Amino acid sequence: MPIMDEWLADTAASYDTVAGSYAEFVRGALEREQYLSAALTVFAGAVRAAGGGPVADVGCGPGQVTAHLRGLGVDAFGVDLSPGMVELARREHPGVRFEVGSMTALELPAGSVAGVLAWWSLIHVPDDEVPVALGEFRRVVRPGGLVQLGFHVGDVSRLKTEGYGGHPMRVHVHRRRPEKVAGWLREAGFAVDAQWLMQPDTEVPQAILFARREP
Repeated sequence: MPIMDEWLADTAASYDTVAGSYAEFVRGALEREQYLSAALTVFAGAVRAAGGGPVADVGCGPGQVTAHLRGLGVDAFGVDLSPGMVELARREHPGVRFEVGSMTALELPAGSVAGVLAWWSLIHVPDDEVPVALGEFRRVVRPGGLVQLGFHVGDVSRLKTEGYGGHPMRVHVHRRRPEKVAGWLREAGFAVDAQWLMQPDTEVPQAILFARREP
């Protein structure tokens, strides 16, 4: 078995530690944040319009977004680096498929999914590994399939040493400009369909990019 990169190991261990507290932190977020739920509605509608099929929620955490997508008629399943998160997601959403995995080496066949959702999970991936992850997304998504990315907007990276509930963590959090992420998507073989900028007047705006795999 290959040795896991340090940043991957740190991320998995950190989210194992905060799994329960993080689940409470995000509980009800989709009901409170109308733009987030609207983005999922658009994504789900595009997947259905393109013929449907399985969708991978990569970096699914406690599974609330995966479950929401299923409620929108999408055959969604979750993948997360943290075994603790996957265990919690399975417990909170019985009957939904969740598995441990890394976005830099997805254990999915080529062209096997209709879409990939990665909400605020690329934020922990170093710049030089983002093209690897996006290359994996392109590999597993069928031609014309959808990708939606959510992330913090900015130009800085910081080491997060304490997280949800005051638990110790060791993860880098990278804020990126939408145009930079869009450029990575295009280089990976995706066409960018739309860009949402949310909370632009706050210290840390949020962005969502909608894209589709080119043939």
